[in-house]
Amino acid sequence: MKALIKVGYGCNNHCTFCHTLDVRDVDGSSEEVERKIDRAASLGHTMVVLSGGEVTMRRELVRWAARSSARGLDFGLVTNGRMLAYEELVTKLLKHRLRYVYMSLHGGTAKIHNSLVRADAFTQTYEAVKNLSGRGLDFTVNTVVTRQNLAHLRGVVDAMLPYPDVTLKFSMVQPKGGADRLFDQVIPRVSDVAAQVKDAIEYGLERSGGAGRYAHDGIPFCLLPGYEGLYDDLKTHRFATMIEIGEPDFFPVDDRAKVQPSECDACALRGPCPGLYRGYREVHGDGEVRAKTGVPRSNSFHYVHEASAGTVRGGRCPVKDDGVTPWDRGRHLFLRTGDNVARYRTESRDFTDLEIEATKHDKGQVYLDVSAKDAIDDFARDLVQLRRSDLCRGCPEENACAGMFERAPGDPFTRDDARVRALLGELAGDVLDVGCGEGRYDEILEGLALTGKVRYTGCEPSAAHASLLRGRWPWANIVEHDAEALDASEQFDHVLALRSWNHFHDPRKALAAMVRALRPGGTLTIVDNVAFGVVRGREHAARAEAGQGRFEHYRNDDAGNPEELARELGLTPVERIDVGMQTSNQWLVRFQR
Repeated sequence: MKALIKVGYGCNNHCTFCHTLDVRDVDGSSEEVERKIDRAASLGHTMVVLSGGEVTMRRELVRWAARSSARGLDFGLVTNGRMLAYEELVTKLLKHRLRYVYMSLHGGTAKIHNSLVRADAFTQTYEAVKNLSGRGLDFTVNTVVTRQNLAHLRGVVDAMLPYPDVTLKFSMVQPKGGADRLFDQVIPRVSDVAAQVKDAIEYGLERSGGAGRYAHDGIPFCLLPGYEGLYDDLKTHRFATMIEIGEPDFFPVDDRAKVQPSECDACALRGPCPGLYRGYREVHGDGEVRAKTGVPRSNSFHYVHEASAGTVRGGRCPVKDDGVTPWDRGRHLFLRTGDNVARYRTESRDFTDLEIEATKHDKGQVYLDVSAKDAIDDFARDLVQLRRSDLCRGCPEENACAGMFERAPGDPFTRDDARVRALLGELAGDVLDVGCGEGRYDEILEGLALTGKVRYTGCEPSAAHASLLRGRWPWANIVEHDAEALDASEQFDHVLALRSWNHFHDPRKALAAMVRALRPGGTLTIVDNVAFGVVRGREHAARAEAGQGRFEHYRNDDAGNPEELARELGLTPVERIDVGMQTSNQWLVRFQR
């Protein structure tokens, strides 16, 4: 895990889009940087990456590299590369465990590059590429795409083709600093950037016989279909924390400069997708993005054990005593068992930072897996709900900290499902169960069917599941088709969708079909689950990730989503049970026609 340390903001280039335009006179002292290197080591990071401004301008550079390697850390640089044109400096840094370089090159020729950096820099930067290639480094050359170089990306590809170990990355310019001040002159439309980046990547792959290494950042995935897997940001490079000049401690790396508009709410790719820069959206809106639906996504994520986090002594919290800011409020979790505290982290890209934080802190849906199973098949037995420790109550850091958690008493799954069972027991008349393939609640439904209280029809889109269910439930009428294609000629007193809502390809269409199948005065009951986090050991999590399970959810809707659609269709809400801190991850809504 990497820690990013800003050493100051002075630079020997003067880029048109410079992030730190207004603070270029600010530099950190050598002692401040050294303290931060030591702190990174104490936090358990394995690499320190120095950045600026331009870090290679600092005379202490080699000394800082030596200090990090003496602390057992690898060393990295975010740089414009000009000083790395000197072979002697590169050799010294390699001796001190230089392993990572992220270098800027904004054009394939001096004319293009120099016009963006406003310095005679191309020759030195390109020489640095030659010096660093072939050294076994994690080496990325980053091209910030602006109006000035938008039509010249193939030239950067040509310049990098002789260096197959270099990853060439294209990044949408961020409206910050100089780019924000000169917004209209610097920042192109993101859809134009996507088109030119796609062209450059395909050009490079064709020229290299498919052997090129390419990446992108700041471009919504819907604008680069087929290249989602090339997305690259600080987190994909395993940066966990960063620290600016003057900050007292490290803070988690986050994506808060980017935003996903409401159009993205239904998108299956919203977890890893960067969305739009906030400043860009303020000017251009979000009309260029389109949600990608119909793609399965996960409904859970792993918190994986990282390290011990100390012990509780005399009622004092070891997390608070050591400092809470380095730990991500959503992605880190501290688990207390007795007086021992362990640190866990999720690196899931199936969910955004905001989704993970809400799942953990707003809905309380994090669980300890007490089984040894690769796949959870009995929530009530396999999972124990976690809650914030009593130590957190009244703590001034409570709303900023990742939080200490401990086991909660009771079984929320059985408790919450009791309401579903009670409703099923009250059914009478013609019943349609949409998405019945797993055969839940058979002990209730069979009794109702055999006594003639209900006439049960199950609708299941999977032929295999439908066939198995016919063998298990001879008392039931099982039909095989999608919810969206329900036969409107049949009418029912009650329609059920029991944990099938998030499996529907098109929930609006499915709901309309269910309403058409419902007699006036009849009821519609929908039950499903929101996403949840699972705390596991590293080996257990690795086995589960490598298992044969497949994603079957298309969304992780809560009760509000079907209720909004049902109101549009004229249904009357009867009952709603939301997910909250004291519940399981199951919700319920009922309507009457």
